[in-house]
Amino acid sequence: MDLRDDRTVPNRLADALSPYLLQHADNPVDWWPWGEDVFAEARARDVPVLLSVGYAACHWCHVMAHESFEDDATADAMNAHFVNVKVDREERPDVDSVYMAATQALTGHGGWPMTVFLDHDGRAFHAGTYFPPEPRHGMPSFGQVLAGVSHTWTTNRPLVRAAADQLEAALARHAGMAPVLPVGEPAPSLPGAEELGAAVQRLVRDFDPVRGGFGGAPKFPPSLVLALLLRAHALGPRAGAGPEALRMAAWTMEQMARGGLYDQLAGGFARYSVDADWVVPHFEKMLYDNALLLRAYLHWWRATGDPLARRVVEETATFLLDELRTAEGGFASALDADSDGREGAFAVWTPDELVAVLGPHDGTWAAAQCGVTATGTFEHGTSVLQRRTEPDDAARWARCRAALLAARRRRPQPARDDKVVTAWNGLAIAALAEAGALLGRPAWLDAARGCASLLLDLHRDPATGRLVRVSRGGVAAHHAPGVLEDHADLAEGLLALHQVTGELRWFDAAQELLGLVLARFGDGAGGFHDTADDAPALVQRPVDPTDGVTPAGWSAAAHALLTSAALGGPPAHREAAEAALTRLLPLARSAPRFTGWSWAALAALAAGPVQVAVVLPADAPVVGPDGLPAQPLHRVALASTSPGLVVAVGPAGASAPGLLRDRPSVAGQPTAYPCRGFVCDLPTADPEALRRALG
Repeated sequence: MDLRDDRTVPNRLADALSPYLLQHADNPVDWWPWGEDVFAEARARDVPVLLSVGYAACHWCHVMAHESFEDDATADAMNAHFVNVKVDREERPDVDSVYMAATQALTGHGGWPMTVFLDHDGRAFHAGTYFPPEPRHGMPSFGQVLAGVSHTWTTNRPLVRAAADQLEAALARHAGMAPVLPVGEPAPSLPGAEELGAAVQRLVRDFDPVRGGFGGAPKFPPSLVLALLLRAHALGPRAGAGPEALRMAAWTMEQMARGGLYDQLAGGFARYSVDADWVVPHFEKMLYDNALLLRAYLHWWRATGDPLARRVVEETATFLLDELRTAEGGFASALDADSDGREGAFAVWTPDELVAVLGPHDGTWAAAQCGVTATGTFEHGTSVLQRRTEPDDAARWARCRAALLAARRRRPQPARDDKVVTAWNGLAIAALAEAGALLGRPAWLDAARGCASLLLDLHRDPATGRLVRVSRGGVAAHHAPGVLEDHADLAEGLLALHQVTGELRWFDAAQELLGLVLARFGDGAGGFHDTADDAPALVQRPVDPTDGVTPAGWSAAAHALLTSAALGGPPAHREAAEAALTRLLPLARSAPRFTGWSWAALAALAAGPVQVAVVLPADAPVVGPDGLPAQPLHRVALASTSPGLVVAVGPAGASAPGLLRDRPSVAGQPTAYPCRGFVCDLPTADPEALRRALG
């Protein structure tokens, strides 16, 4: 009997917080959310588990849903022969990580949607990604896959067990061969500035000198490699690759910002470019990309004053606040790639559409400015807007941009995945706090504060201090415990916010989170697991030290621990950071493209630490009436490009925290104490003298 024939059976996804699960709530497939009851049901019926993993903004997830999961005949086969589980990879990255490793081992590639068949112990024995409704391009149809797996399960269970055993053994061997320093081997010395320069030279081999970026199509924004390059540039002659590093970073950021990857009307970046020229994006826009790129472009502007960098910062921050900020004060995960049932439909234009909005004179001019042609750069003769050069009339472009944006907003809009992911919001806090302070935008700084308050109030368990992974609509998802990156990235954001505002609550909360990182996520040998030691059990405890589109939890923890120690946190935090980075050295040396945030932390180690304590008289404000840093010394310190520089600001005294303790102001004036490598210069009340001291 089809379990969905009786429509009185409650829909198991109807009460989910995840927008992705809710997208599937009305499928004829009898979906279950992830949990132990899935496997109890599979044992009771003696059928395998079909695990389907995706996320709300995923275009090919939508395609497979329309083709297969909304099809009654396919749903009948799934319901009859499997217990079917839907998982939002953004809500449960631990589940996604374990089964993505299995999928990659079985097929040689991965991606979403991900389709994995599990035995009653949760072990994978067959897997793939997207399956079409009929055989296509050498792929079997989804129906053929379902029939084949069900037949093998029913008629040849030993073969299923053998496949699961072999995959389990292969994954265990792979975990043991992870390119990190094996436990028990002598620890090498941590690299200095010269080796950072050598890492930059290795990046040159993969650099695209014509289009920017690394490798070929599809091209993803190399956010974390940009952080490495900008820090190598800041180290200057000591790294031996400063000009080369800045050239690669600046050219990549210019090409991304001028192409179709960047939204020329509303600001913000798409997830990746399907071509090598940054022309045609995969139109979904993710919070993590935009938070990381906002910070990267800000640091480019801080280093060079480039006007394009500043424009991208301003427009991307505006995009975050206008289009991703939730009513509760957090930031939504993503905007979908699709609208009106078609990928990118809301974002592309024809010459006639530009003329219809702007009139023949401005429409023709805007088409030339933005590379909109009769043949098009996308599908059906449409074009993605680009700005390969600055317009010859800035005021005219501003008028056209406003009119086109207003017209675009009248089109069917992409859906928004409005769940609030802790880690990605931590990245946004850091970016908005720094950008608000450096560019004088109090609204951005207020948004960072509001987001931090939401996460600490809603996502943190008041009894244990532990974080949940997501919330939605002001409701925390307690079934989705926070993973390592959630605790580490939020700590990173809170430490950045503390340095801008001087407010101790952010520093104190970061210390608590990092204490949990060390107590619950460590592997006992200097490294980290992605899940806590008491997290719900999976067939493997996931660990991935590789930086991808976001910092790995491992490198994020090392970076936050290093920042905490430099700000006056426990010395054990620096020791833990150094141990974690030491374990990562084999991977970092062999693959700098995939360890950008690890190298950024290593650059901070090579530079110092560089610490600035800005000591204030008791009546001097840290933040002025405009909501921005009030003290010139504080602003000078925040503007420094030195890798890993930290800033403490506030009144001094025996009870003051960290760097401010026992450091008096000079002659009752705000006073800066600059220190590098645990050696301090003379204190100064002169902002220009501080600027010179910081290089």
